Amino acid sequence: MDRNLALNLVRVTEAAALQSARYLGRGDKNMADQAAVNGMRRMFDTLTIDGVVVIGEGEMDEAPMLYIGEQIGKATENSIKVDIAVDPLDGTNAVAKGLPNAISVVAVAPRGCLLHAPDMYMNKIAVGPKAKGKVSLDLSVEENLHNLSEALNKPISDITVTMLDRPRHEELIREVRRVGARIKLFQDGDVAAAIATCFEDLGVDMLLGIGGAPEGVLAAAALKCMEGEFQGRLYPMNDEEKIRCKDMGLNDIKRILTIDDLAKGNEILFAATGISNGELLKGVVYYENNRAKTSSVVMRAETGTIRFIEAIHRLDKKPEYAK
Repeated sequence: MDRNLALNLVRVTEAAALQSARYLGRGDKNMADQAAVNGMRRMFDTLTIDGVVVIGEGEMDEAPMLYIGEQIGKATENSIKVDIAVDPLDGTNAVAKGLPNAISVVAVAPRGCLLHAPDMYMNKIAVGPKAKGKVSLDLSVEENLHNLSEALNKPISDITVTMLDRPRHEELIREVRRVGARIKLFQDGDVAAAIATCFEDLGVDMLLGIGGAPEGVLAAAALKCMEGEFQGRLYPMNDEEKIRCKDMGLNDIKRILTIDDLAKGNEILFAATGISNGELLKGVVYYENNRAKTSSVVMRAETGTIRFIEAIHRLDKKPEYAK
């Protein structure tokens, strides 16, 4: 995978973040999301790639841009053929309410390497590199925490588990507390929460719980770049969703989807830009004279390189960012 593409992907997430952040705290999550979509789609049009969206804003009849199956990029005869997974705004409620940890994310891999995950729930577990191979969705919470304790060489009482603050996790919360670990709940955006397990300074050791399946693919791509561990199991809520899984070739709904099922190979690229302030990335800051600052991360699985990029943008000189 061309390493220059990795840096170009940052321009894509920057464009989405710069547009979406203008709606911070304005109470309109739909406008914030649409702004991110518009910014991201315009910047994709500048890339010389032959891309197909496999994780996007929905089916063609649900979304005018970045829909599943949409052709992306200025393809030429020699353009690399890639799968594209996007979440222009992971954390719509966070932006609408002015809360932290909203980000814009993109993952790219060679054609056929990113799972076309259905838009439904997924049960997830994520840990950093030191605990790779030590946890599983087939194990109990207690077993996973004991294994994690050994892998990290610290007592369970010092381990922090993060999960979405949702009523569906009440039993899971009780079980984690019973075993003795700490809990850090978050309101929105589980891609950033999964990534946090790979950075010791962020104080999160394991992600557990049920979130969106498309976000699971994006998280898996990021953790693949950082040699972390991610597993998912589809969690259909009704017969219609079960049928949809089978129509997409996912016949064994109860099967664990490993990180390699979700993001195959080592030619994975991942980029994210902060929209609102978070522990991993700072949010967009607008300055006088039509300037703005962004904070981003870009990763390559092939080399294991993780770059943090801060950029000052002159929006009057970047019309594709300023629209």
